[in-house]
Amino acid sequence: MPARPKGLTSFNASLKTPTFLISLIIAITFVILGTTLPNFGTYMDNTFAWVVEYLGWTFILGGSAFLIVTIFLIFSPLGEIRLGGDDEEPEYSTPSWFAMLFSAGMGIGLLFWGVSEPINHYDWPAMGEGGTEEAIHMALQYSFFHWGLHPWAIYAIVAASLAYFTYRKGLPMLLSSTLEPLIGKDNLNGGWGNTVNIIGVIATLFGISTSLGLGVMQIGGGIETLFGTPNNTALWMIIIVIVTALAIVSTTTGIDKGIKWLSQINISVAGLLMLFVLILGPTLFIFNAFTHSSGQYLQNLLSMSFGIDAAGENTDGWYGAWTIFYWAWWISWAPFVGSFIARVSRGRTIRSFSIGVLLVPTFVGMVWFSVFGGTALYREHFTDTSILDIVLQDEALGFFAMLEGFPFASLLIVIAMLSLTVFFVTSSDSGTYVIGMLTSKGNMNPPIQLRITWGLLEGAFAAVLLLAGGLGALQTAAVVGGFPFMIIMFFMIFCLLKALLNELRDGSLPMERQRIYAALEDLRNERKIQDDVINENEEEWTTDNGNGYVEVDEDETNDK
Repeated sequence: MPARPKGLTSFNASLKTPTFLISLIIAITFVILGTTLPNFGTYMDNTFAWVVEYLGWTFILGGSAFLIVTIFLIFSPLGEIRLGGDDEEPEYSTPSWFAMLFSAGMGIGLLFWGVSEPINHYDWPAMGEGGTEEAIHMALQYSFFHWGLHPWAIYAIVAASLAYFTYRKGLPMLLSSTLEPLIGKDNLNGGWGNTVNIIGVIATLFGISTSLGLGVMQIGGGIETLFGTPNNTALWMIIIVIVTALAIVSTTTGIDKGIKWLSQINISVAGLLMLFVLILGPTLFIFNAFTHSSGQYLQNLLSMSFGIDAAGENTDGWYGAWTIFYWAWWISWAPFVGSFIARVSRGRTIRSFSIGVLLVPTFVGMVWFSVFGGTALYREHFTDTSILDIVLQDEALGFFAMLEGFPFASLLIVIAMLSLTVFFVTSSDSGTYVIGMLTSKGNMNPPIQLRITWGLLEGAFAAVLLLAGGLGALQTAAVVGGFPFMIIMFFMIFCLLKALLNELRDGSLPMERQRIYAALEDLRNERKIQDDVINENEEEWTTDNGNGYVEVDEDETNDK
């Protein structure tokens, strides 16, 4: 079994690494520019528009390619390989594993967009007329699409590559380790290796800051709903300071205590909230909508995967505002979520890992949107309640507007805010672990001071983006952070498949090894049978002359 890589255990040693120094300089420069340039928000908007117009197609193709590769790993013999030694067992139980990857992967986003996205699609669908019965189905169908198989396939590629090269090949827990077949072991912390890790750090800062910013906006929306306090930048800054402090406290307790237990508790709370809405909401409509929209999602998966409306046939700008933004956001989250999933996935086979990462969260996300988004759509279309007006005014208020129609609405909103806060803490906490690993040469338990440093910078990044333009700036950060890392992901796929196919060729995959052992055993058994037959014949052909010598009876031999 490969030994666990150590990395740098000293904070002072980590401060001297090129990855840390260059990443820190870039991060601080961004924070300074964001707080001093008067037109920083305009620059962000222009950047978003340029990337979407000229590079949007790359995200569409990339997201689909990552899903295809993940499905291939599930059904191919390569899926038999274990992320670790052949006899290793999973480090975490399956329930704990699901809770951690789900909390780190999408928690904040599901609460922010669980109502606001379906309502937006209902008003502004990808095709057809808004505000119709068809728009209801289309709203859930595309919500399933944006939060389903594609984003989790993006995470799976990074996580599987990193876990394979770390746990099976004994390399450091670094993104550069996934490119070892191309750049070699000596360059993992060299020029190319440092470049890859720096891109991973910056992409993680942009990606996680986007989600933290969404969480802050929604917590502020909950406070506005309950107490009437304006949901503005001043309130956002106060929330960032408080929740970042909580995240830093959590990161000092470690994964086994902080992230693990917070994730399990929060998944339970979110599940109970969803069950409450399902029972007291339009239950029959929710089940019908889930069934119908699931069928539409699966039936149209291929066309949606490559849809970008090149000729302007459908709603202009829709794909840039939604699908391209989402794919870029998931890719910018991939170094963070992928590294964290790899960190907690030791001992699982690639097949069970890929199925778990791909299918279970996708199903939970579909149920989530059916319950919360379906309830909001029902009220918007079939009752006099208008959630759309609130969402168009402030998307952060959509979830709370839906809860206001239930008994004990204030209590439900408080519970949702607490759940959102915990998702914020676990996301930030997980992010500090990942960036800490990347800037400590792969130490899977990076120094506490290093984690605190990056936790503070994550909060600062989120603050700058909110000051620069709120949701628009957050979307730009996701797109800018996602594109360079998407290129690295294609090299990851090449290196992972090359290494796995080498194992298949060498006969070192578990099932291949069993087949070889079985074939060798058959050969040994066949040889033994042949030897026994020869020995029996020799006993018949030879006689003992009593002096310890064996003589052949020539007459008997000739007769035979």
